Amino acid sequence: MPDLPPARAIRLAGLWSGAHGTVVLDHDARFLRRKRLQTTAGDGFLVDLDRVVNLGHGDALVLDDGRMIGVEAAEEPLLEIRGDGLARLAWHIGNRHTPCQIEPDRLLIRADPVLEDMLRRLGARLAPLLAAFRPEGGAYGMGRTMGHSHGPGDHHGHGHSHAWAAEAATAHAGATSHRHVHFHVSHLPGDDGTDSGAE
Repeated sequence: MPDLPPARAIRLAGLWSGAHGTVVLDHDARFLRRKRLQTTAGDGFLVDLDRVVNLGHGDALVLDDGRMIGVEAAEEPLLEIRGDGLARLAWHIGNRHTPCQIEPDRLLIRADPVLEDMLRRLGARLAPLLAAFRPEGGAYGMGRTMGHSHGPGDHHGHGHSHAWAAEAATAHAGATSHRHVHFHVSHLPGDDGTDSGAE
């Protein structure tokens, strides 16, 4: 079976309709620039974008012939976080540059035994689950949180605030009508013109 035409453009969720096919991608796989993908029906095609993007659930890849391939977030092992003071817990998660899905009554992160231990010590109620992971992040590669440790010399001279997660949690909880969330911008693979996510 011949490949579908390449995809060189994207459409945001809600701004397109009529998917020709669907790709199901986990959080890491939705961060890409040039990569070969396969739809759930088995059709292969090349994604060849002009820059690194952070695809969201419900977005679409536009094939050269105009057909749309919908993007769905794959289920993956997550940790559900509940408890009093979600904003405080979100701050500690953000302090470790960890992707976090923020909802009014819970936080979701990818399963991580080190973070699990930290959160238990902070009084969080934790439960493992399998679900689609849709963490907070900036549009199309700008602001995706890239996890890394806070050892000596890790910051490479770039200043940033860890308040974004707590602010986002507060906004999601309805504590303020003015949502003003700051996202940490990491040094992303591909920022220097090299490929990211290529196979």
